[in-house]
Amino acid sequence: MAAEGVLYRNFNELPAQAKLSQLALNPLDLSRPGVVNPERIANYRASGGGFDLLFFGQRLDERALAALQELADESQAVRQFAAMRQGAVLNLIEGFASENRQVLHCSCRDVFSKMPVEPKSAEQAKTELAKLRCFLMELADGRLSAPNGEPFTGMIQVGIGGSDLGPRALYLALKAYARPDRVVKFISNVDPDDAAAVLGELDLARTLVNVVSKSGATLETLANEELARQAYRRAGLKPEDYFVAVTGQGSPMDNPRNYLRSFYLFDYVGGRYSATSMVGLVMLGFALGYEGALAILRGAWRMDGAALEPEIGKNPALLLALLGIWNRNFLNYESLAVLPYSQALTRFVAHLQQLDMESNGKSITRQGQELAWQSGPIVWGEPGTNGQHSFYQLLHQGTGLAPVEFIGFRQNQYAQDLVLQDTTAQEKLLANLLAQSLALALGQTDANPNRRFPGNRPSSILLTDRLTPESMGALLALYEAKVVFQGFVWNINSFDQEGVQLGKTLASRLLAHYAARRRKQPAPADPLAQALLAAAKLV
Repeated sequence: MAAEGVLYRNFNELPAQAKLSQLALNPLDLSRPGVVNPERIANYRASGGGFDLLFFGQRLDERALAALQELADESQAVRQFAAMRQGAVLNLIEGFASENRQVLHCSCRDVFSKMPVEPKSAEQAKTELAKLRCFLMELADGRLSAPNGEPFTGMIQVGIGGSDLGPRALYLALKAYARPDRVVKFISNVDPDDAAAVLGELDLARTLVNVVSKSGATLETLANEELARQAYRRAGLKPEDYFVAVTGQGSPMDNPRNYLRSFYLFDYVGGRYSATSMVGLVMLGFALGYEGALAILRGAWRMDGAALEPEIGKNPALLLALLGIWNRNFLNYESLAVLPYSQALTRFVAHLQQLDMESNGKSITRQGQELAWQSGPIVWGEPGTNGQHSFYQLLHQGTGLAPVEFIGFRQNQYAQDLVLQDTTAQEKLLANLLAQSLALALGQTDANPNRRFPGNRPSSILLTDRLTPESMGALLALYEAKVVFQGFVWNINSFDQEGVQLGKTLASRLLAHYAARRRKQPAPADPLAQALLAAAKLV
């Protein structure tokens, strides 16, 4: 089903684009005295899905904000989001070979609706959740245990890209809520040292291995799976008693002789959007319990609902997307720093790098034409306050400029803190977060040029009460929707990833030389590959 009634329009043909281009010739100067005042701080605020977005630190006024609303309306961004949820085929390039798929990651959490938006995919999600619940109950009551009769206390997730980054980020973010008798580790890099280190840390006799690959043919994952199977065999254990699969139905991994259980991932869920599918939920259910996994889905589902709000003041994901477009396309900032003031989000930015840069790192439209405008920014970041003692120097006084999205929580996870010099550590964390946004905006004058801060550097702040399974699900869905909205406005396909394929193809040519040498056969007739291997002293 295509997006019925939706007209795909090029970004540079939208009337609001011309209006915003004119406004960007003289954008708001945040460092001008009186611009950032109490009234602006109070009014430049949007709320939805459990999060507040404070954007007083962005270089725009009411005229630019109104024009961004027009841009969203003219591009039919929210209507396209609704069509996506209803099953429109949006993963395509018109007139050219492409994946040509629906985009239904939101269906993974549309299991709470009495009338799901896309019933078939929501029903498939419910079926997989029922399988997961049964699996977790068998682990809990001992019906499923290690061959020695002991309970499973560990799980290793083997996967790469979307099968690792999102799930790993969620697990680390929510370790405060994990069962104390269970631990999860991850193997993703094809570097054999990664597998060796992880496999040496756990009691394999009590550890499950969750292998994740939609196709069942991902080279890095197959290599790491075999490294893990060899480790189990060396320990005198049968891998088929310990290995679980998350894969496409009918893939080579969908084989009950090799796996204790198989959970299914469907083609309409892209890897970087798959953390709330079985890709993430099998591991998260093991770590947090079934109710914890459901809470993640519930938070994401609520944010998906907020993303359908056409008014940007009630739709933080849409507003964040538009602010990003203002900074990228009109103020010409090339990168975006995402800075969470929570150590638990230590790998969340790594997930956002894939989510954003793999989705919107595109240079053609959905009609296969070269873009005449900029698409996605370079995304980077690190948790605060550690970052303040490293790269914040460049943010404040460098010649380069990077807009910032701060993420914060009013309360900490563990409820453990102390008062030092009349403030708690959490209060110190939050004070630093808010101060950094003000400092970037206001700057500082000083007779000493070394102590001058130019200011007028844009930032936004995302806030909610506490990092919980539900709020983590909401935060994940917020950024998924943000990325999707930007792709809709730019008229690009945010759901394929052809750019990762060329390097894989060329790697296979180099591997053919290794394989020929191991078989004592003549090297392939590939002078470039041979020369490169020789220059690197690898042949």
